[in-house]
Amino acid sequence: MSWMPDNDPVLGDPASCDALSLVIVPRTRDLGDGFLVRRALPHGKRQMVGPFIFFDHFGPVQFIAGKGMDVRPHPHIGLATVTYLFDGRIRHRDSEGNVQDIEPGAMNLMTAGRGIAHSERTPDVERRDGQNMLGLQSWIALPQGAEQIAPSFQHYAAANLPTYSDRGISARLIAGRGFGLQSPVAMLSPWFYAEVSLAAGVSAPLDPDHEERAIYLVEGEVEIAQERFEAPRLLIFRPGDRITVRAVLPTRMMFLGGDALEGPRYIWWNFVSSSKERIEQAKQDWKTGRFAAVPDETEFIPLPE
Repeated sequence: MSWMPDNDPVLGDPASCDALSLVIVPRTRDLGDGFLVRRALPHGKRQMVGPFIFFDHFGPVQFIAGKGMDVRPHPHIGLATVTYLFDGRIRHRDSEGNVQDIEPGAMNLMTAGRGIAHSERTPDVERRDGQNMLGLQSWIALPQGAEQIAPSFQHYAAANLPTYSDRGISARLIAGRGFGLQSPVAMLSPWFYAEVSLAAGVSAPLDPDHEERAIYLVEGEVEIAQERFEAPRLLIFRPGDRITVRAVLPTRMMFLGGDALEGPRYIWWNFVSSSKERIEQAKQDWKTGRFAAVPDETEFIPLPE
C-alpha cells in the first residue's frame, strides 16, 4: 500500500487519563468499490510509536464475484511492511521472487532495506467467488544501520505464532515479547505487535516494559482509567505507566510499540529514510526502472508527480 501527504487524522477525544499521550481518530478514505482505509500514522503530532511509522486499517469490505484488490507493483526502501488479516486473502508478490497468499492470523513481514518492489492482489479463487476483507498494514522504520540491508520476506502461519487464552482474554503474539510469550519473527530493532480480544467486562494489562506503547482499537469499546474509547482509535501512552484495559463491549485490538529509533525519519510516498538524499535517489531509481521487476507482473504504479 502507499502513502502520500494529506490532511492529518483528527485528534481524538480529550482524555483525562494521565497515562495517555495522544488519542488519534484515523482518517477514513474510500479507495473505490467500498474499499475503506483508515490511516492512524503518520500524524502531525506523532510520527512514530516505537518504529511503527505507518498504520492503515482496511475494510471491512465485501468484494462481489469478479472483483478484488489490485495494488500494482510499487517500491519501498528503509522499512518493513507487516500485513495482518482478520478476514480474506491477499496474494503477495515481490521482486525477490517471493509469492505468498496472506491469510487471517498469519505474520507477513517484508523487509525492504535498500529496495524492493511488490504487488498486493486478490487471489484467483477469491476473485472468482468474492470475499470479505478486513485487515491492517503497518510499516516498521528500520534502524539507521540497517536501512541498506538486503531485502527479505518472512511468513509465519497463524498456527506457528504463540497464543494466550485465559478467562475471556485471547491473544496472538505477532512479533516481539508479550503475555509471557516470544514470537519467532526476526527483528532488526526491539518492537512488539499482538492481536488481543477481550470479552465484555474482562481486563488485560499493557506491560510497561516497552519504551513506547499504543493500542489500536479495531472493534468494540474499552475503558482505561474511567475514560471510555470506541473503535477505531489509536491510543498512545506515556512511557512507564502500568495500563489496564477493560472491555466495555466485546473488543478486538492491537497492542503495539517498541524502542524509539535514534532519530526521526523522512517519509515520501513509499520511501522511508534517515536521509533526504537517499529518498531522492529512490525516486530516480523507480522513475528510471532501476528497481528489480516483480516476476509475472506487467503493470506498475508510476512515481507520483
